[in-house]
Amino acid sequence: MVIKPHLKRTVRILLVGDRGVGKTSLILSLVSEEFPENVPAKAEEITIPADVTPEQVPTNIVDYSIADQTESELSDQIKRASVVCIVYGVDDEESIERISSYWMPLIRQNHPDTQCPVVLVGNKIDLVEFSTIDGIYEIMEEFSEIETCIECSAKTLKNISEMFYYAQKAVLHPTSPIYSVEKADLTEPCKKALIRIFKICDIDCDGLLNDIELNNFQSRCFNAPLQPQVLDDVKAVLRKNLDDGVSQNGVTLKGFLYLHSLFIQRGRNETTWTVLRKFGYNDNLNMSKDYLYPSIKVSSGCTTELSYRGQQFLTHIFEKYDKDGDKALSPTEYEELFSTCPTPAWPVDVSAMVPTNDKGWITYQGYMCQWALMTLVDLPRTFEYLAYLGYNIYENDTQISAVTVTREKQLDLAKKQSSRNVYQCHVIGPSSSGKSTFCKSFIRNSIDAKSVLSDKSGSPTCTVNTVQVYGQEKIMVLRDINIRNVSDPLLPHEVQCDVACLVYDISHPKSFEYIARIYIKYFADSKIPVLIVACKDDLEEVRQEYLLQPPSFCQKYKILPPQRFSVKGHFRKDVFVKLATMAAFPNFREFGVITTDPTVWWKAGLSLAAVTALGLIVAKVLHTSDKVR
Repeated sequence: MVIKPHLKRTVRILLVGDRGVGKTSLILSLVSEEFPENVPAKAEEITIPADVTPEQVPTNIVDYSIADQTESELSDQIKRASVVCIVYGVDDEESIERISSYWMPLIRQNHPDTQCPVVLVGNKIDLVEFSTIDGIYEIMEEFSEIETCIECSAKTLKNISEMFYYAQKAVLHPTSPIYSVEKADLTEPCKKALIRIFKICDIDCDGLLNDIELNNFQSRCFNAPLQPQVLDDVKAVLRKNLDDGVSQNGVTLKGFLYLHSLFIQRGRNETTWTVLRKFGYNDNLNMSKDYLYPSIKVSSGCTTELSYRGQQFLTHIFEKYDKDGDKALSPTEYEELFSTCPTPAWPVDVSAMVPTNDKGWITYQGYMCQWALMTLVDLPRTFEYLAYLGYNIYENDTQISAVTVTREKQLDLAKKQSSRNVYQCHVIGPSSSGKSTFCKSFIRNSIDAKSVLSDKSGSPTCTVNTVQVYGQEKIMVLRDINIRNVSDPLLPHEVQCDVACLVYDISHPKSFEYIARIYIKYFADSKIPVLIVACKDDLEEVRQEYLLQPPSFCQKYKILPPQRFSVKGHFRKDVFVKLATMAAFPNFREFGVITTDPTVWWKAGLSLAAVTALGLIVAKVLHTSDKVR
């Protein structure tokens, strides 16, 4: 497993301004801590190591000289800058006017796609007895990228270090993405992010953050709990300023948003940014790719499954939103569960893929099956949605700990049994053979669900359910392989699976020929176990127009006899157990299996039970270590 390191940023501060406003003097005064008597036309670029800056970030300070540099060089420096400090003389009205008439348009011209943060610096306050801040506010309202304004003096060293701190802060904790000065309110993207954070931290899903939830939030974001007195003070501020900031002694969503607005108004941008970044947001208030998609190595022949920690987290999320405790998600509960995500994780036809209750609502069993499917076939999407749901915060770890990489298939074959818990079964058969109905019946208890089986949404490519294999619960994915034309070859990804199910219609004389040819071409010499299923057993069986009849064919190739299946009445599901068992023991053929040999199945069951018992012991040890940790 490989986790991408978090790279430290470098802040590049560029000082610009009219001739004689004191740009170079400010830089030299910072470095030497005294006012220079002889000032060169331009200061050399200065690099300040990370360990001497308040934010622990390496910083480059770059000077600009009208006398020494061309407009082209100026444009290049502006493009490279992380933040631009426009220096003006508090005693020079023209230098103030040129902020909005020349410098800001020039900066925007060189940053057409993104806003470059700007800090206005009023130098030479030692020469006047008034402040220019009130007049500067009008300029700040006109240009949203202006983060702040500070007055200083290179001669007396007043606010020199503060000026560069604010410049660094404008890059690391910018105001404009999270707060609108014009509206005096949080920006909509910031509100959206904070609402998601609130929902994740609201463990009991009551719309309030109680003291325990607030302390958990504080500890996760700032590595320290809130003192009781501080908690009381926070609530007192909310009660004083909002009618509904506190309810039942818990902080409401409105109160939570107000607190962050207050932090920003008081210049504490870093507080809100620390929270946002802890929950995966970048400077544009999008969740960063490194946060959503941690790197993990999955070797060829291996698969991915949910780990014990991943299953426990997803169970907690289900129980959190299953407010009526009926072990199923109503449409409202389903929507609420994924309310911290951009969109629901699964397609609209998910109810046709996994077990549901009689109302068509996805059950807990179906919910976990769908997560297992997504983890098997689309691991990046599982990582993405685990992050949206708050796994990284709950577990204080990356999503990598939520999954496990299985051992290689070749090792399973060598050991003559699989250690996997999720199996892929490809269901192959000619058109109208009953394979789609066979797949759908995997998630239904009886044909009473006929209306659901033949709904207008069409046939999903997969159905997923749990199967008991010798008392151990496994998950099996039935993939309905869409046959375009009988003469078309199967693609490699249509053949590779843990077990193949070849389906034919016993009432159609030419149905078996297709799967017989498929078996000989793709599976006769492979190590993939195969089960032949004779569908539509409720209809009259006809002789198949093939060299061998199905029982003789199976006997010749030493595979189980055809398993008869029909969805009429109360259909039997033992065929699915057999498929899962064959997937668990990929060397099934070596047993010389016949249906009347119970010792083979008994031995297989003992082997599987031993593997599972070891897995349970490991899971319990991990669970215990989690509690100790």
